[in-house]
Amino acid sequence: MQYPEAIDYLYSRLPVFHRIGAKAIKPGLGNTLALCEALDNPHQKFRSIHVAGTNGKGSTSHMLAAIYQSAGYRVGLYTSPHLKAFTERIRLNGQPISEEEVARFVTQNQNLIESIEPSFFEVTVAMAFDFFARQSVDLAIIEVGLGGRLDSTNVITPVASVITNIGLDHTDILGDTLPQIASEKAGIIKPGILAIIGETQAETLDVFLNVAKSVQAPIIQADQQYSIQDGGVVQGRRHVLVAHDKAPLQPFSLDLLGSYQLRNLPAVLATVEELQSTYPVSTTDERSALASVTSLTGLKGRFQILQEYPRVIADTAHNQAGLVALFETVRTLSYDTLRIVIGMVADKDRTNVLEVLPQSAVYYFCQAQTPRSLPVDELQREAAQLGRVGEAFVDVNEALATSLQEASSSDLILITGSNYTIAELTNL
Repeated sequence: MQYPEAIDYLYSRLPVFHRIGAKAIKPGLGNTLALCEALDNPHQKFRSIHVAGTNGKGSTSHMLAAIYQSAGYRVGLYTSPHLKAFTERIRLNGQPISEEEVARFVTQNQNLIESIEPSFFEVTVAMAFDFFARQSVDLAIIEVGLGGRLDSTNVITPVASVITNIGLDHTDILGDTLPQIASEKAGIIKPGILAIIGETQAETLDVFLNVAKSVQAPIIQADQQYSIQDGGVVQGRRHVLVAHDKAPLQPFSLDLLGSYQLRNLPAVLATVEELQSTYPVSTTDERSALASVTSLTGLKGRFQILQEYPRVIADTAHNQAGLVALFETVRTLSYDTLRIVIGMVADKDRTNVLEVLPQSAVYYFCQAQTPRSLPVDELQREAAQLGRVGEAFVDVNEALATSLQEASSSDLILITGSNYTIAELTNL
């Protein structure tokens, strides 16, 4: 089986979340455990850091991978979903898994897959773990797919469990209150294993403290140990000063430009500090890595500037909290007219998301070419009811082309609303 056949097999044979949503989820860890057992339990053969959260878990995972990679470790990175190519989900020292490796895994394990009948995500997790074990990684950074407690990645016993924040997303699956969602995310906290909470939130802190206490896991609140002073974006880097009660003020520059990254940074720094005895990292390596995350790990779609004059920015924010954080950064920029290209998926609480969007912007509505995508005429209609008015387009590239034609050189064009919308950009 060649790579195109292998990918076609995975997509056609298995339930895929990004195509059909919650119906693709197979509750419980049984399938993943069965796959891993048949593969000689690869998840037990490498050390890992487990990262969950509503927003920021992808950026946090990439930052951690960049830091340990810069420090000379052999680092695996598992994230989802991918933007352009399936191979982006599984990386070794920043390089995607080869197409040949993917084809080999699917070919060798086709009978196993058909006997267990797992989901697409369960197979990709097993593939990643098998790859990391065979590659003898020093450390793997594993991003949770959805939730935590029942997520396929939760078969690992990591050296640290990181939870970035809690917001209202996937409420049809995880619950419709912050404490309910926090309870699902807290499922990655393991007995005796350090838990790091990135953002202290009054509604969810007790959930984490109680779960940690029940399994005798040490727990720290990263944002209570680190405070971040924003120095703004200068020469293509966001400059910050980091204050810590045990160290002098430290300057860092980030190539991830969104101001929301300042909320992710405490969890990253706390994790590295707490694991120093096991995985030593110099401040020099840490500083170098944070200035080069995109080039080291291939991260895309996080306040990514695609061009200047007019400035075009792509960001995968897709829920209320994510968009609120995104527009905090947008408001710090200078521009004449804000033009927003946006597409969304259908299984979101769209009213809360649409209300976050500025009424003064010019809108270009679109839809991704996936069954989960919200039909563009429906998005246009719902947005208009809330005073966000604009044209409708069949895809994101047509919408972007029109916005570029209508923009002056001093306008700002923002493309957002869904991972799938960003993924279909030709120039990403």
